[in-house]
Amino acid sequence: MKKIGYILGSTSALVLPFIASAAFDPDNNAFGTLLRELVDLSNKILIPFILAIGFLVFVWGMFRYFIAGGANEEARESGRSLMIYATLGFVLIIVFWGVINLITESTGLDEGASFGTPVAPAINKTN
Repeated sequence: MKKIGYILGSTSALVLPFIASAAFDPDNNAFGTLLRELVDLSNKILIPFILAIGFLVFVWGMFRYFIAGGANEEARESGRSLMIYATLGFVLIIVFWGVINLITESTGLDEGASFGTPVAPAINKTN
């Protein structure tokens, strides 16, 4: 019984990626268009908006730590924790953005994007 499970598992691990790549064509279906629009929305609107909110939280934490919490230790601790959480939020959102772009490039959804790999011009040697 274990052999059948091993054979089915290994066969499905080899066959399923081919089936999935044959079924997914981002250029010719509405689902690919939807995915491309969602990636554009997240890259152009959501992630900058969340980074702006994180920046405002960081600035508010600096205000609470340096200005409002001059002699008040509790306010200083609150400002310090806000700055730490905002920094962690920056790191997490940048990691999230990187994962989205990695998935986008690996599935081919980034075709037609405005960014790309720069290419050096060819040098023609004539003798």
